[in-house]
Order: sequence, then C-alpha cells, then structure tokens
Amino acid sequence: MKAVIYQQYGPPSVLVAAEVEPPQPKAGEVTIRVHAVEVTKADCEMRSFRFPVAWFWLPLRIAFGIRRPRRQILGSYFAGEVVATSATTSRFKVGEAVFGCSQLRLGAYGEMLCLPERYTIEQKPKNLSFAEAAAVPLGALNALHFLTKVELMADESILIIGAGGSIGLFAIQIAKVIGAKVTAVDKAAKAEVVRQAGADVFIDYTQQEFWKTEERYDVVFSMVAGGSFKRSIGVLKPEGRYAMGNPRVSDMVRSIGTRWFSQRRAFFGFASESPDELRVLKIMIEAGSIRPIVDRVFPLVEAPEAHRRVENEERLGSIVLAVGARE
Repeated sequence: MKAVIYQQYGPPSVLVAAEVEPPQPKAGEVTIRVHAVEVTKADCEMRSFRFPVAWFWLPLRIAFGIRRPRRQILGSYFAGEVVATSATTSRFKVGEAVFGCSQLRLGAYGEMLCLPERYTIEQKPKNLSFAEAAAVPLGALNALHFLTKVELMADESILIIGAGGSIGLFAIQIAKVIGAKVTAVDKAAKAEVVRQAGADVFIDYTQQEFWKTEERYDVVFSMVAGGSFKRSIGVLKPEGRYAMGNPRVSDMVRSIGTRWFSQRRAFFGFASESPDELRVLKIMIEAGSIRPIVDRVFPLVEAPEAHRRVENEERLGSIVLAVGARE
C-alpha cells in the first residue's frame, strides 16, 4: 500500500512516500481504507521529537523509540471506508463510511488501517466529505471534553486562549451551542477564522494583553503550552474555572493549591476520546450545530509541506492529507 513514512526524527523532509506492506487484521479488528487524515501538531511533535511540554519527552521516547521511531507511519485522526470486518457480529458494515481515532497505534498516513472495533470509530456524518470528517475527532473531542469538565453553562462567559487551533475552533462552536459568550485570543492572522467559528470578541495577543483588561470570565480554557497560570487564573471570576490542555508539572501542582486557597477551580488532563462522545458530535454535526473548518487539503505525497504549514502556525483551520482517491 502507499504510505508516508519516517525512519528518523527530524524536520518535515524526513517524511517520504513509500510502498509498504498493508497491516493484517487480528481478531476483533476492522479494516479501513483511509481516504483522509488530519495533520496535527502532535504529528509534527512526534516527527521531530520536540514537545512544548517537557515532561512528555521521556515516556514517549521510551514508547516510540529511543534512537528512531518504532511506528513509522504517523496519523491518528482519519476518515475512510470499511473494507473488512472480523466477525459476523461486527457493528460495522463493509462499504460503510466512518471516521475516528487510531489512538497510539497511529498509521493513518497509509491507505489501509486495522483497528480494534472497540476503538473510537463512528459512521461518518452524512453532511461532511471525507476530508471534513477527518478534521473533526481531534479538535471536537478535546473541546467537548474540556467544556464538559468545566461545566460551561448558558449565559456564562468563556475566554479561549489559542482559539485559532483545531481544538480552539471547535471549543468556540460548542460554547456557542451551549449559549455562552466567547472571547477568543490568538494572533491577528487568525481573526477571520475565529470569527467564522462564532467568537463574540477577538483579542490579538500581539496588540493587547488579555490579563490587563477589566473583563472577568466564568471559564478560561487554554491550549497554549507554557501559558501563564497566574494570569489565566487572575482573569477568572471568584468562582471561575480554568481548563489547561497542555499543563506543565508546576501548573498541575498549582491547580491543586488553587482549590485549597480559593473558590476557583483548575482542571488538566487528556480527553478520553470515547465512542459515545464521537457519537454526540456526529449528531451535532448532522444537525448543523457545529462544523469543521478546513484550511487546505494536500495530496499524501505533499505531507512535508502540510507539516510545515502546521508547524509554522500558518493554518487557518485544519490541514488534511487526501490519502485515497476521494476527499
């Protein structure tokens, strides 16, 4: 099968197109022909093995390869078509269009993917193309997780820091569905796409420091690694909630202390990316409540350029690779 592989850590140029043996399904697995896969910041970090949160480095290096990558095909968030199932009781049908997550198995930069049927895989929303569907799971599942965690409610105010990324753009949309007032923080180049997602107020962090305004928020949600814990907590209302997507160890410790010494609360963690959550998102998409925003779709062989666009924060929405013949 065709795939993009990398055999050493490094810049985008280490990604090369190759012919590789297709994966062989095991008992309880479904075989999917991949049509599209989102290129994520995590893909770029695994390729280069440079992570903004330093404590990720050692456990991931042990898991993925000390000197060179063990799993040579990247890609976790995909859309495609079921080509085989392993049991007559399968919840999938051959020919069915699906989207989902391959978790730490990766592999979606290749034409074929074999995954356990219990993984987070769901029927593709009928009103999305394969490319659009591939742009859903990462951003939408993480946004839903954190906004559920902080119990965002109608008529509350939320400040989203790093609002122009995959997760931030879905967080804006989900927050608006809930009925919250959304203030988005990002650079000026992302103002239009952030407003397209539905933000009520946009703050260009290169021109205005959000912590120096008089505004106070019920919720602050940040996906920016290395952001200031003190400044984010400082713009909360007395009983406000702060969610961190990329916390430092020191931030984790401080989040515990925040509960002891104030009525504010701070949360961190990883999204569970569960099948039930993906099913909820599918319903929301088909109802027209939320929708992925895709910047560009690159052919598979242009994976290095796609990585450069993501890594340099040039994207205005999601970047997707067209793996199969259809987008």
